[in-house]
Amino acid sequence: MTITRRNLIKNAGGAAIVAVAAPNLILSTASAAQPWIAKGGTIKVGVLFSQSGPLAVVENDSTQVVRFAIDEINANGGVAGLQIEPVVIDAKSDIKIYSEKISQLILRDRVISTFGGYTSASRRAVAPIVMARDHLFYYPTCYEGRECTQNIINTGPLANQHSQDLIPFMVENFGKKVYLVGSNYIWPKESNKNAKVWLEKVGGEVVGEEYVPLGGSEFAPIFNKIRQAKPDFIFSTVIGDSDVAMHKQFLEEGFKADKLPIASLTTGEIEVRAMGAEAGAGHFLSAPYFQALDNPTNHRFVENYLKSPYGGGGVTHYNMEETYLAVYAWKAGLEKALAQAGDIEAVTPRMIRDASGGIVLDDDISPEGKVWIDPDNFNIWLKPKIGQCQGDGQFKIIRAAAEHVAPDPMSIYPERGVCKADGLHAPDGTIQKNVL
Repeated sequence: MTITRRNLIKNAGGAAIVAVAAPNLILSTASAAQPWIAKGGTIKVGVLFSQSGPLAVVENDSTQVVRFAIDEINANGGVAGLQIEPVVIDAKSDIKIYSEKISQLILRDRVISTFGGYTSASRRAVAPIVMARDHLFYYPTCYEGRECTQNIINTGPLANQHSQDLIPFMVENFGKKVYLVGSNYIWPKESNKNAKVWLEKVGGEVVGEEYVPLGGSEFAPIFNKIRQAKPDFIFSTVIGDSDVAMHKQFLEEGFKADKLPIASLTTGEIEVRAMGAEAGAGHFLSAPYFQALDNPTNHRFVENYLKSPYGGGGVTHYNMEETYLAVYAWKAGLEKALAQAGDIEAVTPRMIRDASGGIVLDDDISPEGKVWIDPDNFNIWLKPKIGQCQGDGQFKIIRAAAEHVAPDPMSIYPERGVCKADGLHAPDGTIQKNVL
């Protein structure tokens, strides 16, 4: 859908327009004209992740790594001599809070950009408000695509950089029959649409498909169905606490990873630490980053993060690293926008977005190796990898792309058009702005 003023209420379930219209958040004409960054002040950015609730198992570490990255940048002089000030909010794993608090961050706290979200539901909750305010939101994790927005920069993999490699690998090595298990919201369902496309191309077969509520922990009925269906592997898009519960129950039900491996888009070092290495061992993850990556930048990142005040989780993780990249991509975009504007007080959120196309994070910054922001669709070019969890909770990388893979948000929807910097270019020649 295309976001307009007319359908803003419908798309955000009413929360967006309520937040925008709340009297205590409305800005006067004079305050609206104030610069987003004032000389002699700080550069405020929003940090909108869940530090409590079922999503906190992953999102709390995203909060911590944003703080870590900001500390690094501030220690090196900040941006234009100004320090970055994070405004941190706990979204409490509640979609309504994401939509309410993004308005607060923009209108009351006057952040110039926000980092946040781990689910497509949370991204879609903030999107109408970010778009209506022509603001800037960094979504730093994998997502399904099928969108073309002008106010969101994505630093995680799209489906064509994710399951497109994992599905053929699993079919080749374990067999053609797959059981799909996901959390019950848009990303798992869209991810499974993509998985079915890749599965069909390699002659695979879906023998079952089940979804559990976010935070759900009862998998016994699903495992009973899996016994009857006898798949060769499970393809999982289960997230957060539910992911931890599923792997624990997999063992309790007597399943073995060498006989029925789980191929996941989400189960990384953080989840394995929460569930115990025994529950993770033998299963597979597709991700652009693993803690075990052997390069100097990653060694430095892991060491510095884990010994910092923020590293209490004890591991690094693909979502954390993608969040870390988002902060440095934002810094590079801000510096480029400042060079173009010539005055820090002239820089706006949209100017940072427009300056970010083509931004490169080289090997000396990016723990996963060189990546860059696509100048058309503002997603990230990266090298997909597949890892297998080992007995110590770390992953052995068993396949890595030799070349960067371009992000393609319309990979299984070519009839929708091509995402460009100014909108979705439809086959009929029209250009649609902010398409969700």
